[in-house]
Amino acid sequence: MEDDSNSPRHTCLKLEIPTRNNDSDLQDSEPIFVKGTWHSSSFDLAITDGRDAWICNASEEEVKERASQWDQPVSEYIDLAEKYLGFQQPGSVYGFSDAGSGFKRLSWTFEKEGMKLEWQWKCQASPNSKKTTADILCFLMDANIRLSDEVVRKTESFERIKVEAEKCLAQSEKLSTEKAEFENEIYAKFVGVLNSKKGKLRELRDHLSKQKTAEPEEEEEESTDKTESFDERSDEGKSEEMPGTSKDVPASRPRASPASRSRGRKRK
Repeated sequence: MEDDSNSPRHTCLKLEIPTRNNDSDLQDSEPIFVKGTWHSSSFDLAITDGRDAWICNASEEEVKERASQWDQPVSEYIDLAEKYLGFQQPGSVYGFSDAGSGFKRLSWTFEKEGMKLEWQWKCQASPNSKKTTADILCFLMDANIRLSDEVVRKTESFERIKVEAEKCLAQSEKLSTEKAEFENEIYAKFVGVLNSKKGKLRELRDHLSKQKTAEPEEEEEESTDKTESFDERSDEGKSEEMPGTSKDVPASRPRASPASRSRGRKRK
């Protein structure tokens, strides 16, 4: 299918149509190929079973009439027909039966609002079966070539992406390893610095604790020195006062009268 919405779209569907043998009731399947050319308001079908070919040219008038019968816009009718004839839909029953006078009837079923409906289009024998069949085969071959080229491009692109992904993965692993090594190195340095700081803090704490222990001893020595100096000064003051007191004692004693002194001499 082409991407340009203004140009016609092309599809090709392989269908397995059940057939009944005349000699028995067993059913076989016969493959047919349905090529569709889809316009905005009409479509063309080319069908072949490999030997004979049929065509169906649905004009704008016919499509409009069918769409009005189903109460659908023309665009919706075209889209739904393309959906079922462009890709085989699961659950849909396809048929390609005789319609007399060399005509064939292409049909398919679908469900809408809980009802099973069937669309049919009458196909006439191709005036040139060989050309119609060849056109279908050429379309299939061109489509196959385009798909093959696309597969090759996708495969090459996938291989390039795979190589780039492997490079990115290797680079990512390398960066991850370098990151882990860097983190381990930084962590080791950080642990070393942290342990050194802890050691210095312990030394400072021990030094402060020793200073706090030494301060009370110095205060006790100072208080003892002050007490001794106070006692020494007290003793010095007493010794200085004692001589003064002994001097004052004789002064306080009553002096002996001359008569008493003379009396003492006479007794000798």
